[in-house]
Amino acid sequence: MKKQHVTLSEEHRNHLRQLLSKGSLPAKTFKRATALLELHEGKTFQAVAKTIDSTYNTVSAWASKYQTNQLAFLKDAPRSGRPMEISGQSRAKITALACSESPDGHSQWSLRLLANRVVELGYCEHLSHTQAGTILKKTSYSPI
Repeated sequence: MKKQHVTLSEEHRNHLRQLLSKGSLPAKTFKRATALLELHEGKTFQAVAKTIDSTYNTVSAWASKYQTNQLAFLKDAPRSGRPMEISGQSRAKITALACSESPDGHSQWSLRLLANRVVELGYCEHLSHTQAGTILKKTSYSPI
């Protein structure tokens, strides 16, 4: 028998089999669950890597992560990133402002005019005209 790299508890095996039988599963989760089950069955890292179309190092890393994090490693850890500067409530206010009547002397809101007015009203600290356009684009509102 080949060297067994991972030993799964009965509970973990059942959980993985249940995940795989669902049918709709993210590809990363599917590959990780399949790899764990195959490693438990005694397949080598190289054989599992070939089965799931991955690399030896990846499968080895998954085995290590399972040992430390158990089944929590199936899901990716939250990625760090730039936090949202403009809340959903502020975005709604910006859209409502864009839908309102334009200021005196203007036939319609321009993105620059809108961005300046939003900052004046205190909806957010700063807003560029391109950000204003992106916000309105996501709401399918077109100022033109």
